[in-house]
Amino acid sequence: MKNIKDYNLEELKKEFMAIGEKPYRAEQVFKWLYTTDITTFDEMSNLSKELREKLKQEYSICEYKILKKQESSDGTKKYLFDVLDGNAIETVLMSYHHGYSICVSSQIGCKMGCKFCASTGIPFIRNLTSGEIIEQILAVQRDEKIKVSNIVFMGIGEPFDNYNNVINAIKIINNPKGLNIGARHISVSTSGIVPKIYEYADEDLQCTLSISLHATTNEKRSEMMPINNAYNIEELMKACDYYIKKTNKRISFEYALAKDNNESLEDAKKLVQLLKGMLCHVNLIPINKIENGKYTKSTNENIIKFRDYLNDNKITATIRRELGSDIDAACGQLRRKDLK
Repeated sequence: MKNIKDYNLEELKKEFMAIGEKPYRAEQVFKWLYTTDITTFDEMSNLSKELREKLKQEYSICEYKILKKQESSDGTKKYLFDVLDGNAIETVLMSYHHGYSICVSSQIGCKMGCKFCASTGIPFIRNLTSGEIIEQILAVQRDEKIKVSNIVFMGIGEPFDNYNNVINAIKIINNPKGLNIGARHISVSTSGIVPKIYEYADEDLQCTLSISLHATTNEKRSEMMPINNAYNIEELMKACDYYIKKTNKRISFEYALAKDNNESLEDAKKLVQLLKGMLCHVNLIPINKIENGKYTKSTNENIIKFRDYLNDNKITATIRRELGSDIDAACGQLRRKDLK
């Protein structure tokens, strides 16, 4: 049975026309799915009984069950959802002064193998569909009775390895008749799949692009991130230059600071040289220690020194606020526990 949440509005109109229904009926259903808490077709009271029965025969409404929920002392909440096929994914809700942000997963497992990420211990099973990505947001909103204002594609999986489904999910999230979350409030992170960065630039979306950089030399980055063996730093920077010229939007570079690895003044100098003149921002991340992981967190003193050196040399840098450190908040940690 088809998941009705997999379709953006234009696709849903075509689906409805194929079953002999007017396009405006698709708009009605779309509104029910994304602006209410309904979980069944029977609750769609402005549809005829005949249409509701037809929809029940053709489509399912994906509704996740919560397997586990953890709450941090700082208010961060982490969910482990049953995706209804025997697999589980995790989603994180973060509270900020400007509203609620959700970090969503895009795949069940991950192929990238980044050595500092807890997702590395989770075998890749499959891509999530657009509807499965969006249901994470809806399930959290139902559970917490809130409206989410920011979406971050930084959960388990590489979004650009599931490119079409992620882009389609963004269209549904951004649609004024859907979740109606502005593109500037949506951020997509990639470990550096270069061809997709070019493709994403040509989409002309207003979403933020985040690049997981984490090192300034190919030797060090390949050790931390195997994707660098396929697309090295030089290729990655060319793609980033293209993105900036094409969109006139700045890139956010993610840089996880690991003790005795990539945190030295020399590393900071190389990062300045690499990004000099580029429309960008550096998001410094205090690395999370993971079980059997090689890397450990840099000291607060070194993190601050690193940030200050970048800012002093005209590279805007901030330190990511640590959230949920007491509830397995690093990407993949809760899912890893579930696999044991």
